[in-house]
Amino acid sequence: MKHFRFMCLAITAIALVACSNRQTPATVQADTPAQTGNVTPAGDSTFVFDTDTYDFGTINQGEKVSYDFAFTNRGKTPLIITEASATCGCTVPDYPREPVKPREKGVVTVVFNSAGKEGMQNKVVTISSNANPSTTRLYIVGNIKAQQAYN
Repeated sequence: MKHFRFMCLAITAIALVACSNRQTPATVQADTPAQTGNVTPAGDSTFVFDTDTYDFGTINQGEKVSYDFAFTNRGKTPLIITEASATCGCTVPDYPREPVKPREKGVVTVVFNSAGKEGMQNKVVTISSNANPSTTRLYIVGNIKAQQAYN
């Protein structure tokens, strides 16, 4: 009798495990990249920058550097930049406030003020938008020569 109960319990456990591991065809289709074609859903915005890094080289302490990061909206809907923020107050981004239509170009201008800075710099500007992915990072890098002290 004990063997019979044990056997029934074992068969039930195996059947439950087998049922819980089974996928429905709809789940398999959604999880298989080859069947979905990795297509960006209609309505997504995508922007591509010509470059994401600007190296200003070596400048003297106190100089300001400005760079225009050009981009293109490669999506199917207007691109809306909601925010652009920098790692410190010495780096100020300016971005289009109006939506950028599909296939049109736009510019994010970044101004870096080297006052009080010295040595190698790597400033990051984070762009938030309705694009996929929703955040993009731009970089301003370079070296700052300290001012000479005069007696």
